[in-house]
Amino acid sequence: MATIRIGLDRLPPAARAAVEEHTGPLLTVEETAEGFNSEIAARVTSATGTWHVKGLRTDHPRAWTQRREAAIAPFLTSLAPALRWRVETAGWDLLGFEALGGHHADYAPDSPDLSEVAALLCRLGETPCPVIELRHAEQRLEHYAAHPDDLRFFAGTHLLHTDLNNANVLVDDRASQGDRARLVDWAWATRGAAWLDAGYWVTWLIAAGHAPASAERWAAEIPAWHIAPAEGITAFAAANANVWSEISTADPDPWTLRLATAATAWHSHRRTG
Repeated sequence: MATIRIGLDRLPPAARAAVEEHTGPLLTVEETAEGFNSEIAARVTSATGTWHVKGLRTDHPRAWTQRREAAIAPFLTSLAPALRWRVETAGWDLLGFEALGGHHADYAPDSPDLSEVAALLCRLGETPCPVIELRHAEQRLEHYAAHPDDLRFFAGTHLLHTDLNNANVLVDDRASQGDRARLVDWAWATRGAAWLDAGYWVTWLIAAGHAPASAERWAAEIPAWHIAPAEGITAFAAANANVWSEISTADPDPWTLRLATAATAWHSHRRTG
């Protein structure tokens, strides 16, 4: 379920003052609509720079997502915006990230962004998994796998993002080709099998209009996909369909229903293809 968003102006004065110790007096505050985890999400500008600010109350049930993003940020060079500062005061945990330019990735079948996302996932696959507290993929999928034995396919030692929503991928056309995309929102970072992020991407590609076979061809641009056992991919498609079925039942929004339909289509393709 999405977290209720509030404006930066509703922060306690002490929290706002703590932010401005890092930024200087704020000149502009542009609230952002994307993302579901944060109570505060805004692009702020002062005389000294621009930042993307994310925040939650320290007693929020998902306060752990702020801690996770702060812990992993130093390890994400070339993959994500840099974390410039963190404020924990007056009952709030606030993160100030480098403000990236660009647009949200377009996953449509003919989009030039697809090759950039593939390159990004290749870079992620080459990034060592940091020795910090992360959930394991087999734990996250434990209640969704069709068979308990399927969980062995998802286990591994690689760093995963796991939320390949196109809104979490920013593409900057001004950067060098092959290095234009960055991943934001690392709250659900996970340790698991190297090919799983390509699998998560498949569902989003189908939801954007790809046939399952086309989506899998894009997944095959990621080297780790080629070491994934076919039965493991099918097991993941089954588990992912169960995940989205649960999400769309609990929160029947058009976008959750679209993802559930896509996940089911992929699972059907794996079983019959």
